[in-house]
Amino acid sequence: MKYLKLLTLFAVALLAGSCGDDSDDGGSSSGGGGTTPTGTAPKVITTSPNNGATDIALGEQAITITFDQPINVAGDISKKVTATGATLGNISFSNASLSFKATCNTTNTAVVINVAAGAVKGKTGGVENVAYTFSYTTVKGAEPVNPDISSTPATASTEEAKKLYSYLLEQYGKKTISSVMANVNWNNECAEKVYQLTGKYPAMNCYDFIHILYSPANWIDYTTIKPVQDWVNAGGLVQLMWHFNVPKFEGSTDATCTPSETTFKASNALVSGTWENKWFYEQMDKVVATLLKLQDAGIAATWRPFHEAAGNATAKQQAEWTKSWFWWGYDGAETYKKLWIAMFDYFKEKGVKNLIWVWTTQNYNGNSTNYNQDTNWYPGDEYVDIVARDLYGYKGSQHQQEFEEIQRCYPNKMVALGECGWDGNSSKESATPDEYWEAGAKWSHFMVWYQGDNGTSTGTMCSDAWWKKAMSDASVITRDQVK
Repeated sequence: MKYLKLLTLFAVALLAGSCGDDSDDGGSSSGGGGTTPTGTAPKVITTSPNNGATDIALGEQAITITFDQPINVAGDISKKVTATGATLGNISFSNASLSFKATCNTTNTAVVINVAAGAVKGKTGGVENVAYTFSYTTVKGAEPVNPDISSTPATASTEEAKKLYSYLLEQYGKKTISSVMANVNWNNECAEKVYQLTGKYPAMNCYDFIHILYSPANWIDYTTIKPVQDWVNAGGLVQLMWHFNVPKFEGSTDATCTPSETTFKASNALVSGTWENKWFYEQMDKVVATLLKLQDAGIAATWRPFHEAAGNATAKQQAEWTKSWFWWGYDGAETYKKLWIAMFDYFKEKGVKNLIWVWTTQNYNGNSTNYNQDTNWYPGDEYVDIVARDLYGYKGSQHQQEFEEIQRCYPNKMVALGECGWDGNSSKESATPDEYWEAGAKWSHFMVWYQGDNGTSTGTMCSDAWWKKAMSDASVITRDQVK
């Protein structure tokens, strides 16, 4: 959609003719007969938002027009204040101001407010035939390359999963959904700390199956879904991911995700009879058991397995360090895609129908000069619902570049900020949602990682100031706003 040209910043038009029979104070009329009005017409001093403002957040906005004198209104004021580009409600006046609500949920839209001639009069008898007009423009937005994103998720078919997908799609490009990573697996601790700090909960909580190999134990038990149920019953949305740990060697009780620390080969996970294959399916069975419990409880979730698969493997100049970060990507793109599809098909076979599948791209590792794109790692449209990107310490303009590049590569998928937070290597904090949203990065949701080394009270990799700003931003959906 082409950006709409910003309308005239401010206009006060003197309109000829009678105000009709709407006058309710009996004090004046500009038609034949009646008294001649005295005093001067009310003049606008300020408007909120400012007249001509750009990048006004989507959703409901409180509008106030303040005049230079106390005012009266003539007749039914609700019929005399109109808008293009927004719907109006709650129109009222008090002393020298006129107030109402304007709602617009579309980016790049010029909202024009018109107060009809004769609607506002000065209490001292100011003339009635003055109309007032002002305008503002909603936030800029990178429109989807293909706005026809599928309305049907890849496998999700429970009613709850279809509703979750529809909600994500409904909000896409309008607002971003807040989320936080659980510390570290099966609890709501970080979300509670965000609430204690800001007075609001993130809309989503993300749980990791990283310790599923040890469950059930006295310190971790995925066989009970109470933490997730409690979160959903309070109105929250659910994310799930899996740092898929494997033994360091066959028979080892020590586990890892890091390829240099294990003899586990990704390619063998798909070969029947190997110890890797046995482990692969045993662990999936444990995860499936919990997913089915969630499904039976009417809980749906986004599902982000095998994340950041390419790692540094797409570097144009290959070296010892240009490898994948996790075992699932270490044997290359083709093996990785087979692993993804094997899990997808196995979950489907076992009756898992409550997941929205999220694939995480490396997207040049943020540097198209030194890295190739990782599109050959993409499992395929039929296996993916959302494409995510993990960014730490990136400023708003970098978010915008990543977002728009990913949209161009995957035009029929929603795009999300899979992980974000403070970058310990550069000591930079992630841009706040208002900063990257204003820059044009309209992530479907963002998820802040837990436990930074910078000592935040929330136990996450974003500062207290970051959270306070994020949770009060008009572009961010918090748990109390989830519909």
